[in-house]
Amino acid sequence: MLSPWPCCSPIKGFLLFAVALGLTGTTTGLWFTGHGYNLTLSQGHGTKLNCSLQGVEEPEILWLKDGVPVQSADQMYIPIDEDHWISYLSLNNVGRPDAGRYRCEAEANGMKALSDDIWIMVEGVPYFTLEPNDLSVFPNSSFNMSCAAVGPPEPSTITWWIDKKHVTEKPDHALSVLLVPGIHQSTYFSCEAHNEKGVSSSRTAIVRVKGLPFTPYNLTVRQMTSSAAAVAWNPGFENYSPIHSCTIQVSHDNTIYSQFISVPPFSTTVEDLQPLTNHSICVQCSNEIGASPFTDWLQFQMLVSVPQLSPQNVCLVKTEFGLVLEWEGSPELENSLLGYKVQWEQENITQGEVFVQGNQANITTWDPQKDLNVRVCIANSAGCGPWSDLFFATSSEEAGKQRQTHARMSWVPLVLGILTALVTVVAMTLIFLRKRRKEARFGNLFGSVLGRGGPVIQFTAARSFNRRGTELMEATLDSVGISDELKSKLKDVLIQQQQFTLGRTLGKGEFGSVREAQLKINDGSFQKVAVKMLKTEIFCSSDIEEFLREAAFMKDFNHPNVCKLIGVSLRSRTKGRLPVPMVILPFMKHGDLHTFLLMSRIGEEPISLPIQTLVKFMIDICSGMEYLSSKSFIHRDLATRNCMLNEDMTVCVADFGLSKKIYSGDYYRQGCASKLPVKWLALESLADNIYTSYSDVWAFGVTLWEIATLGQTPYAGIENSEIYSYLIAGNRLKQPPDCLDDLYEMMCQCWITEPKRRPSFTDLRRRLEATWGRLSVLSASQDPLYVNLEETCGASTRAFILHSGCGEENDCYPEPSQTIGATAVGSPYRYIVNPGCLREANEWPLPLHNGEAQGLLNEEEDEEGEMQEDKVVINL
Repeated sequence: MLSPWPCCSPIKGFLLFAVALGLTGTTTGLWFTGHGYNLTLSQGHGTKLNCSLQGVEEPEILWLKDGVPVQSADQMYIPIDEDHWISYLSLNNVGRPDAGRYRCEAEANGMKALSDDIWIMVEGVPYFTLEPNDLSVFPNSSFNMSCAAVGPPEPSTITWWIDKKHVTEKPDHALSVLLVPGIHQSTYFSCEAHNEKGVSSSRTAIVRVKGLPFTPYNLTVRQMTSSAAAVAWNPGFENYSPIHSCTIQVSHDNTIYSQFISVPPFSTTVEDLQPLTNHSICVQCSNEIGASPFTDWLQFQMLVSVPQLSPQNVCLVKTEFGLVLEWEGSPELENSLLGYKVQWEQENITQGEVFVQGNQANITTWDPQKDLNVRVCIANSAGCGPWSDLFFATSSEEAGKQRQTHARMSWVPLVLGILTALVTVVAMTLIFLRKRRKEARFGNLFGSVLGRGGPVIQFTAARSFNRRGTELMEATLDSVGISDELKSKLKDVLIQQQQFTLGRTLGKGEFGSVREAQLKINDGSFQKVAVKMLKTEIFCSSDIEEFLREAAFMKDFNHPNVCKLIGVSLRSRTKGRLPVPMVILPFMKHGDLHTFLLMSRIGEEPISLPIQTLVKFMIDICSGMEYLSSKSFIHRDLATRNCMLNEDMTVCVADFGLSKKIYSGDYYRQGCASKLPVKWLALESLADNIYTSYSDVWAFGVTLWEIATLGQTPYAGIENSEIYSYLIAGNRLKQPPDCLDDLYEMMCQCWITEPKRRPSFTDLRRRLEATWGRLSVLSASQDPLYVNLEETCGASTRAFILHSGCGEENDCYPEPSQTIGATAVGSPYRYIVNPGCLREANEWPLPLHNGEAQGLLNEEEDEEGEMQEDKVVINL
């Protein structure tokens, strides 16, 4: 039959061909052949999976397990012909995690294809999903033990073992719960799961029986005061039941009372005790079973309390020989009374201080032309009580104005009367104005006139101050003008200046000084400390805040190799002048590490330091810096001069930014910037003023070099201004003679230009400890720390001063022919210390000048004393 549209036949055929071609590309252009299947494998065996892909010349075939791409190198695909490929996935030593659904995925030219699923099941011995746990139970009380396991193939039975004995009960199913009626001693439990593939054993659980705790031990009483004592102990074995409370019994005068506390901690403070009396104490601890036995009674004696009263009815009497201060004592303090302390001052400067046994004291060495303030307190073995009110005596200058000569009696009586009236009016006006000014400042002045050979001057203070309180310190702190944030940080470390006594100067320099001091602590004893203070002429309010802020960083440091802050104090000065900030630090018997190393090498009696000792110094410093780094604290000034040697020869990292206020010899001023220790600074710190833990690592490398060279100056012969050019050219410190290769390699890694490539302090500590462990141990007779540090010098101990002629811009270097022991703190001088004379402070001869005070020295005396000093003794 002919088509009704003969002219359209070719077009129709072309359209049908195009449709057929499009359908073929969509349905059959990319497809996987074959069908899915299930595969069961035994645990530990292997298999190879494959899938066949057709319809593309260069495919990308991806294996999926449970919809996630398989990350395995054991897969490949190979061509069969131009558009036919086979992909393989090898599974070796299959385990339970290999079980699941596998399939292939391919994508090409915007088309995607997925193969059929291949399911793999892995069979093996049972796998435990629940195993017996360790327990602590009451004696003879019932409890349950649970155990569960899965396949495939699924377990048929679970059996139990108790103390390696098989339970003869009928085997249970896959989930088993064992009911135990009770035990009276520690017992072991385990279970077994059985299936067609074999047997699996669970972990062994131990069930312990709870009991009474053991008796506490190491009961100690410490930090006693007049009415309280800190008690601490170690708990005995808890017997598998946590200790929740302890009972303390205190016995006094056949009276026993108990105190219950919750623990931990295993310490408390027992209060309301009687001063200067004997007490006994014992302790027991309890858990949910019951209480332990009490410890043995521990006897201790309380301290005497500081007097709470001030002298009464104090009066100041003028006699022909001077002034006499009298008062009445307190009868209730007669048993513990040691005496009375009297102090007088003029213009806020202490003129004298005496300690008397009786109830009166002579006031001497005072200027009658100046106003005089006098006060007295009661003292016993625990310390001094509160001061009495300040007594004010006016100067004789005013009194002199009242006593006009009457020698010219021959003049006309009228003229004499007029002059006398004028003088009287002027004198009374001056006295009235002076009286009002003093009253406004201090209180009511003159009282009634009593006998005893002269007028009595009485004074009622407008405001009294307790020397043990914080009112004066807070007022002084407020007058400094520091921020409230810094005030809150320093609140709990403030120490009043009456609590410590300044002694000799240990070192001084351009910015301040370091002085020895005796600090009175809570138990009444004294602790030797070092006090750092700024000079009085060179600082303003911002300097004080910076000085105190740097000290505040030290407050929370607690590490054996980091110098811990003891406290901060402010020394009062005359009205209108800022107080002197003081930082109180532990007293280090052997001084700074740089002095010690230098003295051991070129001192009058050199000592030989073994390599083990030097590496131990390095480990101590690294441990301290590791701790500071963990606290996100950047030291910025690590060097041997800022590391202190304790009495046991432990090195402590110190001077957290404070050293630049004291030392000056190793610091260089760049332009208008502050002084910088350029020979210890990293490249990034010199170039961009960037300081991080990595820059501290650089400084640690220089510190290692200092220790290895026994205190030599780094980059000798190179000016401070040339250091950056020297380092940027790739130069570094040379390996010291006799230095271990391992140590010098660590130094070089600390000096890598890129900061993040430098090792951390943790890595450096571990490497140093490994190096120290490989070194041989010296015998005790060869250890200089136990042999050469005793007092071996003769009767004379000298401190020589050698002027080096160097200034701020240059480092100071000792001449080879000179015997130099140490570098003075912050001074362009070198100080020589005899290395054999490592004596205690109390063994040195007393100073000959009168500036040595029993309390805080006054500003004018201190400054004058510093001008008269011609040498500094550095106590090691």
